[in-house]
Amino acid sequence: MENTSHSTNPFRRLFQIDVSKHVEKKGLFSYLSWPFAVAQLRLADPDASWEVRRFDGLPYLSSELGFFVEVAVTVQGVTLSQIHPVLDNKNRPILAPTPFDINTSIQRCLVKAIALHGLGLSIYAGEDLPDLEDAGNTGNSGKTGEGSPEVPVPGVKPRRTAVPAKVTNLPTKEDRETPQPGSENFLTAAQKKVIERLIAETGTQVAQLLAYFGFDSLETIPRSEVTRVIAALETKKRRAA
Repeated sequence: MENTSHSTNPFRRLFQIDVSKHVEKKGLFSYLSWPFAVAQLRLADPDASWEVRRFDGLPYLSSELGFFVEVAVTVQGVTLSQIHPVLDNKNRPILAPTPFDINTSIQRCLVKAIALHGLGLSIYAGEDLPDLEDAGNTGNSGKTGEGSPEVPVPGVKPRRTAVPAKVTNLPTKEDRETPQPGSENFLTAAQKKVIERLIAETGTQVAQLLAYFGFDSLETIPRSEVTRVIAALETKKRRAA
């Protein structure tokens, strides 16, 4: 007897769609075409819908760690949301994004939210965050990331399974936006406290962290790199849990 759960499971149906012919190259990374993702979603569920979340009426969140967007996608009554930082084509945070940058990030976020329902999920099987444990591995090209050519597609065994990230609590209001000496382009005192706490929680050697990212000291971490540093430490903390 045929297992009808295979045909009625919307996640399985979307996950089994071959997306390899609809991947677009931008900069160092590849991305699933958002028109293709939307089309496949609506073909699978004509009633599927999505929503760009608002923050005080704006389609983005601005924080001391950077700019973020959030999109929620509903498939057959199940709503899943995805938060995405506003990044450039090299996956680096954009400190002063234009409306075009915001819109581009919303489309990327939409595709990822759809992926939570199965479509193209295997593209994100590789972590798109720096891995501190691989810092000494000279055989790693360092180009793994969101949708990179090394990331598997359906039919190819993924290297590892993506795990939802834990969110680090933001500093208190009193700690915010206190600049470090030397340059306003460096991280704030509040951001430094977050990094120091994660270093302690993960048992990371400060020298190893600085060598990996190429910084002279914690105080000289550029604000544009703070998000990457915190994300890497949170990834290490999550793996050790």
